[in-house]
Amino acid sequence: MKKGLLSITALVAGLALATSAQARDTRHLLPIEEAMNTPEAREKLDPNIRFVFADTPPGTVAERHGNFVTNKKTNAFNKSDEEACRWVMLSALLSLQERVQAEGGNAVINIESFYKREPMVSRDEYECHAGMLMAGVALRGDVVTLR
Repeated sequence: MKKGLLSITALVAGLALATSAQARDTRHLLPIEEAMNTPEAREKLDPNIRFVFADTPPGTVAERHGNFVTNKKTNAFNKSDEEACRWVMLSALLSLQERVQAEGGNAVINIESFYKREPMVSRDEYECHAGMLMAGVALRGDVVTLR
């Protein structure tokens, strides 16, 4: 009987811990430049594709391919919030890069954070939300061909 009670107690405690871990949703505003200049980002981001944030003048737009959203999550377990956020930001940028390639463009302009469908426009920072188990970044931008 004691063994069964201990198992139930351990299960309830584990579920409570998991629930409270999921509940953390810390908002971070982090430097875009830092995320785009990690060794992984320099290796994986195509230098022929431009990522233009907020209202930075992009140059001459020759063709518009549409507005697209990416919403990425990553495992944040055993990582600092900043480390998990940089990783998931790279994932979001790679998703936009794939969209650029699929649409035949060469840039994403007007990029803004779009977490929970709330725009956060900045030339310098992106929004990331981190919990104990997951971190997430959502971006929205216009895929274009620049001259």
